Amino acid sequence: MRAIQVAEYLSGPQNLKVSYLPDPTPSPDCYLIAVHATATNFFDLLQIRGKYQHQPPLPWISGSEFAGVILATPSDRPSPKYKKGEKVFGASQGAYATKICAKEEALRAMPPGWDFLNAAGLMVTAPTSFAALVTRAGVKKGDYVLVHAAAGGVGLAAVQIAKAFGATVIATAGSQRKFEIAKKYGADYTVDYNRDGWTEQVNKLTPKGRGVDIVFDPVGMVNNSLKCTAWSGRIVVIGFAAGNIEKVAMNRVLLKNVSLVGLHWGMYAKAEPETTENVWKGLFQLIKEGKFRGTVYTDQDFTGLEMVSKALYMLGRRETWGKVVVAVPQRVQNKL
Repeated sequence: MRAIQVAEYLSGPQNLKVSYLPDPTPSPDCYLIAVHATATNFFDLLQIRGKYQHQPPLPWISGSEFAGVILATPSDRPSPKYKKGEKVFGASQGAYATKICAKEEALRAMPPGWDFLNAAGLMVTAPTSFAALVTRAGVKKGDYVLVHAAAGGVGLAAVQIAKAFGATVIATAGSQRKFEIAKKYGADYTVDYNRDGWTEQVNKLTPKGRGVDIVFDPVGMVNNSLKCTAWSGRIVVIGFAAGNIEKVAMNRVLLKNVSLVGLHWGMYAKAEPETTENVWKGLFQLIKEGKFRGTVYTDQDFTGLEMVSKALYMLGRRETWGKVVVAVPQRVQNKL
């Protein structure tokens, strides 16, 4: 197979190389899958530098999210959930490759009508946003929801989910193109969070200037967001894309009766597996109703594992929107 193997920690994605490796041999409890598309994530950038909390022993194959076709089922299961030839998406170490092994719990059946590119970017961002807004924040009809970095992967998912539940969405971003994308996916208003006075602008967009009911924050903007959060509002901390972990002014949390909650989606499978299933059930229902669609970045085409390096580079520089997904041809065409 062809894959991007990391034999030593790298300074950046520009050093990633595609090589030929033996096909993986699945353990008795794993499926073997032909990868047709693979999605990029910020944690991939951290992992290749040796700075992520989960570091496999060297050497390892980079990437985690993918969509593809089942080639072989687990040998220890006479009646596997997924059959040979079935289209699936999932997340497992080693997705920047033409083949991957994955356990059953790391896979989901591709939604009807979805292609590999859109399905490859579904496993991480969509359930994160659903769990944040529905499970943790209790979004409901009539809520005003502030979505930070709304044109990103989790951001566009959050915009769609909030709208599906009847909320009014105020989307923050840092460029005109990203404003356009956020509105394309359903945002009612857009605000430039790089400009002074953006919190006052958010307040003016809410009834009687009361502020938003829910803040969805994957960036690290809790302190400023408290200035435009309503009484008894909810702030959900998703991550720290800005790179800094804030020290929050807790007196503001108290004075506004704000609920400040975190979301660690990756832990739900172990800590609350029943919640994981409820989240996916809710997501698939939104997809069935046409209220949630893929968020693949389409301003540029990324085809072939050789394009993973450029895709990650652009992702790291915040030059993209949505999910940056790379198509993975199973056969390499010789160019004469």
